[in-house]
Amino acid sequence: MRFGRWMLASSVALASCVAIARNSGSAAGATDWAVYGGDAAQDHLSPLTQINRGNVGRLKEAWRFETGEGELQTSPLMIGSTLYGVDPQQGVIALDAITGRLKWRHAPEEVGAQPVRGLSYWTDGRTLRLFSSNGSYLIALDAETGQLAGDFGSGGRIDLREGLGRDPRQAPAYLTTPGMIYGDMIITGFRTSEAHPAAPGAVRAFDVRTGKLRWRFNILPRPGEAGSETWPADAWKSAGAANDWAGMTLDTKRGMLFVPTGSAVDDFYGADRLGANLYADSLLALDARSGTLLWHFQAVHHDIWDRDFPAAPVLLTVRRGGRTVDAVAQTTKQGVVYLFDRVTGAPLFPIEEHAYPPSDVPGEQTWPTQPMPLKPAPYARQRLTEADLTNRTPKAHAAVLKAFRSYNDKGPFTPFRVDQPTIVFPGYDGGAEWGGPAVDRRGVLYVNANDVPWLGTLAARGAELGMRRGEVIYRNQCAACHGPERKGSPPAFPDLTQVATRRTVAEMDAIIKGGKGRMPGFPQISDGGREAIIAFLRGTEAAPPRGDKTEAGAGSGAGAAYQFTGYQKFLDPDGYPAVKPPWGTLSAIDLNSGAMLWHIPLGEYPELAARGMRNTGSENYGGPVVTASGLLIIGATLRDQKLRIFDSRTGRLLWQTRLPYVGMATPITYMVGGRQYVVIAASNARNPGGVKGSAYVAFALLPGR
Repeated sequence: MRFGRWMLASSVALASCVAIARNSGSAAGATDWAVYGGDAAQDHLSPLTQINRGNVGRLKEAWRFETGEGELQTSPLMIGSTLYGVDPQQGVIALDAITGRLKWRHAPEEVGAQPVRGLSYWTDGRTLRLFSSNGSYLIALDAETGQLAGDFGSGGRIDLREGLGRDPRQAPAYLTTPGMIYGDMIITGFRTSEAHPAAPGAVRAFDVRTGKLRWRFNILPRPGEAGSETWPADAWKSAGAANDWAGMTLDTKRGMLFVPTGSAVDDFYGADRLGANLYADSLLALDARSGTLLWHFQAVHHDIWDRDFPAAPVLLTVRRGGRTVDAVAQTTKQGVVYLFDRVTGAPLFPIEEHAYPPSDVPGEQTWPTQPMPLKPAPYARQRLTEADLTNRTPKAHAAVLKAFRSYNDKGPFTPFRVDQPTIVFPGYDGGAEWGGPAVDRRGVLYVNANDVPWLGTLAARGAELGMRRGEVIYRNQCAACHGPERKGSPPAFPDLTQVATRRTVAEMDAIIKGGKGRMPGFPQISDGGREAIIAFLRGTEAAPPRGDKTEAGAGSGAGAAYQFTGYQKFLDPDGYPAVKPPWGTLSAIDLNSGAMLWHIPLGEYPELAARGMRNTGSENYGGPVVTASGLLIIGATLRDQKLRIFDSRTGRLLWQTRLPYVGMATPITYMVGGRQYVVIAASNARNPGGVKGSAYVAFALLPGR
């Protein structure tokens, strides 16, 4: 495998080496995509120009590699002439980047269904190493053979649950977004549970050769560490999450690491963590060499809305007052962009603390203010009014209007109430999502967003006396997503009322233990506890009720007075969003001035389009890529399975094609053998009406087609 004439042997300069390698290819050579997100700056930007505005209409499918049933969210890597990806079972594959032919496949030691959104690559000029995720493990592979690197950790892997100050059996930790390579270290966050018990957030750097820990930064601070004063005195003993699940960004020149963090548990009721809760919901700037905190910004104080940062920030250069400023931009679920001087952390557009209503839930104390930028303008709607409600049909409008008037809605950051649904708009899935934005050399940011309302309700935790064991554990661990009535909010949160007809006992056990899709695993639930939940869900639990302090006590959240009753979309009677379109958007924002350059619907519902209701927008997951030839490439749309290419300057649609499955991942583009390719991972796990399956699909300008 080659990086061309730019190969550097120095491991200290490796992060820069990979970025240079991607940009070094000539038309006859190879231009790699060697880092998740395009490069360490996470800019999703390609220097390639072979595919352009004039010829994009001639794109054809070049090859397809099927990966079987399951969810595929992976943005692959391409290095030399090999494309590296992950299959839905967490196996790692190497494909010929020209033909799609399988070179090798690493079968996972533990078949898992957690999403693996990308890989990390490191070389010192002799050793070529890939890093991926398998269950709770970070694994290292020989990039040429696919074999485990036996000198890394224990037999080629390290357990991410270890070393967090918790019993590893009670602290789930998964690497959904790949780690960042800096020198001879791989720096990672992790995904964990969104209810107690959850692992306490931390950023850790491991030696790429040995797997030994080099440094650690506690996002959830320990006693005596800065930020600990924003938590109750003993919260560190049981508090959890505030983790980096969305990935991170690296300024290779300065050695600065930018880390977006998640919310603390429980997501929606924080009586046990009163205070601002640093460094949850924050953008952290760390010294990549040591993990030392350089600066931070907290976007949500004492988060009780699950408003954590959804994607890694992006580095760019903007013009301000006649000079250039190296900046970092962070997108949000709230539908706003924060922009900072990346060196100092000073905001480049004013940010004001706005007052919001207090909570009336006993025990809860919301923070009185939240920070909002004055510019740029939001890229998703911020307040749902009667004028915004759907008018798709008179019946639909009447139904949602009646419901709307019964809901709690005081605008952004409205605290949840007990037994009254509260509107969350944009919904829990954004605004922006995990695909992340793209930026070009002009300082323009491109972001796709969801623009649909959701609902949230708290309920007093019912007395557990007389409940069966499985029902108790279900209420404490599962009801927050699937609801007390087990109806969920499909397709994101499946209906479990008929799960026995869809899943075997063994399949249910594996999903509860290891997770699947957006559901984290629950290794903290014992074998007997999983048996009880499964029996409860299948309607076969007949054992008399019996207590279980580990699974039904305070450690699981059962000690809280109130619980979240489940994620629920605000829909009309026919299952469409209760708000007027657009339901999904794509925006171009000039971060030099803060101006919105264009803002268009992204996607549509095929059945509505067939009846003349086009360009509604669709929920979308996965991000865009922008090229030096002025193209914006994106799949993402959940409802119509399309890959689209737009003119990045105008937002005009130039080309589109229907994929075999939903392109729910960020595409990549690379040059090899003198030809530019566009590749996207696609799967129909979240498309209830689609043919089940997944694949990597490549497009190129092919002669004679």
